[in-house]
Amino acid sequence: MTGTPVETAQAPRENVLVDLALQGGGSHGAFAWGVLDRLLEEPWLRIEAISGTSAGAMNAAVLVSGYMQGGAPGARQALDAYWGRVAEAARFSPIQRSPLDRLMNRWSLDASPGYIMLDLLSRVVSPYNLNPFGHNPLRSLLEDSIDFAHLNEAGIKLFITATNVHTGRGRVFRNKEITPDVLLASACLPTMFQAIEIDGEPYWDGGYAGNPTITPLVRESDAHDVILVQINPRERRTTPRTASEILDRLNEISFNSPLMKELRMIALLRQAVDPGTGEACRWAEMRTHRILTDKLADFGASSKLNAEGAFLSLLKEEGRKAADAFLTAHGDDLGKKSTADLDVLLEEC
Repeated sequence: MTGTPVETAQAPRENVLVDLALQGGGSHGAFAWGVLDRLLEEPWLRIEAISGTSAGAMNAAVLVSGYMQGGAPGARQALDAYWGRVAEAARFSPIQRSPLDRLMNRWSLDASPGYIMLDLLSRVVSPYNLNPFGHNPLRSLLEDSIDFAHLNEAGIKLFITATNVHTGRGRVFRNKEITPDVLLASACLPTMFQAIEIDGEPYWDGGYAGNPTITPLVRESDAHDVILVQINPRERRTTPRTASEILDRLNEISFNSPLMKELRMIALLRQAVDPGTGEACRWAEMRTHRILTDKLADFGASSKLNAEGAFLSLLKEEGRKAADAFLTAHGDDLGKKSTADLDVLLEEC
């Protein structure tokens, strides 16, 4: 006797603890917004800790604050609300795309009069003179988007990096230390904003010291998988020739350099005959993964200051696509093996 085949429900997947490492990159952080939005749809992915710098720090803090209030759906809603506030604030910014760029559907600000003026002034006028009161429109957005008073109660660990101006060293701030000033310090470009003073010390953008910092994920997290959401292009196929292109490329290289050193350490310790049983073993056992796209490089560095809603939505969708492609190709590898080829970094030494 034959009957209709009975469909068997697929068993839920065993949870996988992961760390997230979120790079900074101005409005290009909306790409990471999309990545996070997609990852948060997977109930088997459990976020243990997040290390973030600049825009990555803000994404991290908003996610954790939202997660405390409503789990993964709350985190997604919090990120949507934060980036919505960013887009709304951008409507009143003097830095807007030129009519020609709008007509050509280009997201670059290279032809924007406001951007050109800001770029020129930032090269010759100190932010202490240009912005003597230290105003930063992001402060109110962060205060409206994050429950700073209760971050220390979160189940997800936060590691936010800023660079000490006096020593040049990175400082990693943890949940209970994180305030609006810490996030603003992590995103403080020294040619545009005054250094942010914390505990009597001035701080600049964390990208100079770690973009993001991997070390606390190795030392203080129980997860063995770290997913790096990469925003700053590591390679470009064209040689920069204009003054602005050269400066932009220098910033990309310098902001990627600390991260590359930590990833190279992981690759080196993996090849060690016996990494031991201490911290070196922990580094060697880290499984690394990367989510990135080549399309961010096509928008140009000036587009990092373009926070138009349509552009942010485009970046979010690109992030969702990249995360979905990663999960399709490597979702089954999480918790089992690395998917990022770090050995190629050793060939550069």
